[in-house]
Amino acid sequence: MSNPVFNENVVGQTRILEGEPMTINGAVNKTFILLALLVVAACYTWFLAFSGYTDKAQMLTIGGGIVGMVLAFVVIFTRKAMHVLTPLYAVCEGFFIGGISAVYAAAYAGIVMQAVFATFAVLASMLILYRSGAIRCTEKFRAVILTATLSVAVVYLIQIIASLFGRGIPQIFTSSPIGIGFSVVVVLIAAFNLIVDFDFIERGSQGLLEKKYEWYGAFGLMVSLVWLYLEILRLLAKLSDRR
Repeated sequence: MSNPVFNENVVGQTRILEGEPMTINGAVNKTFILLALLVVAACYTWFLAFSGYTDKAQMLTIGGGIVGMVLAFVVIFTRKAMHVLTPLYAVCEGFFIGGISAVYAAAYAGIVMQAVFATFAVLASMLILYRSGAIRCTEKFRAVILTATLSVAVVYLIQIIASLFGRGIPQIFTSSPIGIGFSVVVVLIAAFNLIVDFDFIERGSQGLLEKKYEWYGAFGLMVSLVWLYLEILRLLAKLSDRR
């Protein structure tokens, strides 16, 4: 699977024998719940940042990013208590996104709203392409997106390690044509991860997975949306620097 949250073991494992199975509507409703929690948390950090409480905002941004990452790994590898852990993840990511957005907003007027609108426009476009059958989530498609996603993760990891020694990967994190091209590619990869998310939710409902996997499907979708938003924000900042 492309999105690291999902793999064939998830879809192919426990099927419901009694009680309610996973449904598409259930996963969609839970996605809205997670999104609402994320937005509220993001607004709170944003409020702190622009109300002079920069220390608190910075603490929530850093803490939210770290705790959110830990919670994501716990959900991915244990798939337990998802009805509790995934909402907590959404709140932590909200704190993180709110702080990051405030930083970009202070440097680039109007960039945050542009990124928000662009993110939901991409989400709607990918959903239309998926539902119309224009893009099919085949095994080959998932393998290609998985490879691309992991490659981006490796590039970011190398950049983080290099930055600790005062170094960095040339060009791709700058506003040069190469840097902008890199961001465009990453945005596309993040967008195509949404197709895998849709496919998991649909196949999970058809395969009669347990009800709790509605939370897992919603969680995977949130991971992709957060990544997509941050990459669009980065791309818009690079484009603004070129003006």
